[in-house]
Amino acid sequence: MNEIYVIGHRNPDTDSICSVIAYAELLNSKGNGTYIPARCGPVTEETGYALDYFGIEEPRYIESVEASISDLPQIYSISAEESVPTIDIVKIMDENNVRNVPITDSEGFLKGLISEYGLAQAYVRRDKIEQLSITPIKLDTLKRILHAEILVPSCDLLEGRVYIAIDALHVTLSKLTKNDVAIVGDNEPAQLALIAAGIAALILADGAPAGERVRKAAEAKGVAVLSTKLDAFGVGKMINLSLPASQIMATDVPTVSMEDSTDYAKQLVSNSRYRTACVTGKDGKYQGMISRNTFLDDISKNVILLDHNEFGQAVEGIEKAEILEIIDHHRIGTISTLKPICFINEPVGSTCTIIASRYLRSKTEISRGIAGILLSGILSDTMVLRLSTTTDRDREIVDRLSKIAGVDPIEYGTELIKRGMNLEGEDLETLLMRDTKSYELYGKKIIISQIMVPTFEFSHENSQEIISTSKKIKKSSGVDIFAVLLTSVFENSSELYLVADEIVLSNTGAEKQPLLLEGMMSRKNDFIPWFGHILKNL
Repeated sequence: MNEIYVIGHRNPDTDSICSVIAYAELLNSKGNGTYIPARCGPVTEETGYALDYFGIEEPRYIESVEASISDLPQIYSISAEESVPTIDIVKIMDENNVRNVPITDSEGFLKGLISEYGLAQAYVRRDKIEQLSITPIKLDTLKRILHAEILVPSCDLLEGRVYIAIDALHVTLSKLTKNDVAIVGDNEPAQLALIAAGIAALILADGAPAGERVRKAAEAKGVAVLSTKLDAFGVGKMINLSLPASQIMATDVPTVSMEDSTDYAKQLVSNSRYRTACVTGKDGKYQGMISRNTFLDDISKNVILLDHNEFGQAVEGIEKAEILEIIDHHRIGTISTLKPICFINEPVGSTCTIIASRYLRSKTEISRGIAGILLSGILSDTMVLRLSTTTDRDREIVDRLSKIAGVDPIEYGTELIKRGMNLEGEDLETLLMRDTKSYELYGKKIIISQIMVPTFEFSHENSQEIISTSKKIKKSSGVDIFAVLLTSVFENSSELYLVADEIVLSNTGAEKQPLLLEGMMSRKNDFIPWFGHILKNL
């Protein structure tokens, strides 16, 4: 079974991170697949504190769940080294029913590609007829290509011009050098004369015999003698096809990596003259080949979404992924699926509350680490059980988890929240985008940022910069409204900064900012219903 990613929303908070870790652990304990806890944003200082405290690793970072080359069930693994003769490349094509063969060096690095088109260019459409020659080729390889028998062995490597002894013998002899190869038939005087010239090898065509005198002369001169049933012109043809792949291959082959999306790869393959692309690693080593046939079936990543159910908050590429399940505690959003799925949406203070309940209902043992991060998610999302979103069920689950985790929930939760209120070391734009949610309410696209603060001192000292940075973010993100909530747990209220048109500002009373909102602590339960009601009546 393929990997299934359990993933939360963008700009993940502690509830999002901790719930995916715990739920993936629960699913993996059932043994029905491989579930990977994942995230699509950085881990906050608060969340990092919780993970470190209970010794839990961060989820895997995933930029997109769009299908990639690594998701393909199979890619072609065929290849050949650059020293392989062309005729062997043709054989590989025939045996594997492919039109292209990637070429590598001896260490596996991609060097090029031989295609049927390339072979036609090299042999059929050759404008200039050149001297027949042998590039460096092993004697055994030449024997195999010619279906020959080595009658007299000699040097292991041959390289030189090839002559068919059809001219007057003295003409052929005048051209030969010690590196050359001669092809001759059943003519012992000619065989002996060619050997006496000190050539590298003598090929006897048409199954011509080699007499005792010929063999002894060849051994004395160090001339290799091969015998083949091919005629002289057949030998010439096969030698012509013995060129190494490096001399025939094209080097403009398109490449992709395992991380590239299948959509990008499809486009690359379609635009390639070879209708093929090679897959390489970061080090340039060849990993496989893809073609148009690779994409006959639709490929998608399988995902389970936690702590959100809106496209605007989901990981990149979610529209092209296969959503198997959604577990959330927010309002029902815009995500739709092609198939029926399990959709759990409960009005509790935290997704971790729902996941903990799944553990308890299935009577699955909860380890201290899992209990600790589930507890952290609940305490974070409910502001240590202070927010209006907190339910009796949240309190009951916190009581049970804190005993397993061995911590006092109030003391631990207070320290956890303090870590999340650390505003030092980050520029303001990063801070404003640290915990954001995207919504679409009554035809308006909205981003709502929430920053937890101990007091409103930070807000008052940086109000003008917050306003100017918020305007910049609204413009760059292309939304209709950008809102910033600075929420103080200790003062049980929030201050609102709002970048919107004059009508929205007027109806919210936010002409002068920041606007103090007494008792407004929860983005989900307090701000969204209040702000949504205003937009609805505009």
